[in-house]
Amino acid sequence: MKTNPCITVLMPAYNTEKYISEAIESVLQQTHTDFELIIVNDGSTDGTKAIINSYKDERIILIDQPNMGVAAALNTGLKYSKAPYIARFDADDVCHPQRLEKQIKFLLENPEYILVGSDADYILENNDFLFHFQCIAHSHQEIMEKLYFYCPFMHPTVMYKKANVANAGGYPTDAHNFEDYLLWTAIAKEGKFCNLAEPLIKYRLNSASVTIDERWRGKRFRELKRDAIKRGHITAEEGNELLAIIKSQDVRKIKEGSYHALCGKKFLANNYQPEKAREHVKKAISIWPLRLDNYLLYTVSYLPEKFILWLHKMSPNKL
Repeated sequence: MKTNPCITVLMPAYNTEKYISEAIESVLQQTHTDFELIIVNDGSTDGTKAIINSYKDERIILIDQPNMGVAAALNTGLKYSKAPYIARFDADDVCHPQRLEKQIKFLLENPEYILVGSDADYILENNDFLFHFQCIAHSHQEIMEKLYFYCPFMHPTVMYKKANVANAGGYPTDAHNFEDYLLWTAIAKEGKFCNLAEPLIKYRLNSASVTIDERWRGKRFRELKRDAIKRGHITAEEGNELLAIIKSQDVRKIKEGSYHALCGKKFLANNYQPEKAREHVKKAISIWPLRLDNYLLYTVSYLPEKFILWLHKMSPNKL
């Protein structure tokens, strides 16, 4: 293995035995081969570690740590990374073969840019295609116009210069579930941002993931996040409150309900298949029958496609 690889692919992993083999294989099959793959096993209690150890590719580096959360796992990986460029990736997603090649080419040819993301193809837990996700902004100007209102990047698609993130102190460990978003605001003045207008990964919607539809998180969670983004930092006290909210919702009922509700929305607004949408919404209702928004979503699924698209465009929080 090269002492100084060009790229570190940084992958945190927690109880991902179901998907991590596919994720690792997609990295090993990249057309750009000058990389190391650092996998931070964040206290997994399933077969994740054994699967990682089954690979003999010298580019794979396994780091074990007790369960400390995504931000801490990423900071651990950054500490041990040897490359000047970091490609973020998740253990339940899939890289398209030219992902690294296209992003490193962009950054090397445009040195004023410090971070580049991309569009993505959303897939379901079973690998079925859900919809093609287009970033809310692609050019630097578009990104900066939206940065403090919406996160313009899908975290597992980004490649960035390590030095800029290191100068910012790494990922903020108190910004639970939006450590990446807060970090982007911290480095925004150090260089330019871009999203490539093509899908470079398959992003898996996964009911076991820590990421759920934020509407299910509740009003207080969204308030804490919004205030932290506006200020550019978050306090330890706010972090503890966020963590308490997340832990209270870390139950299968909420995660599965959120997963099916989100799939239903996407099968209406992004990939119009109302029958599949209703299948998922009915599952969400059966899991969490007191959420009235799911009944509204089920009713909307019988409306014409043009009206649904108009409603989605005019009132994005309703779908």
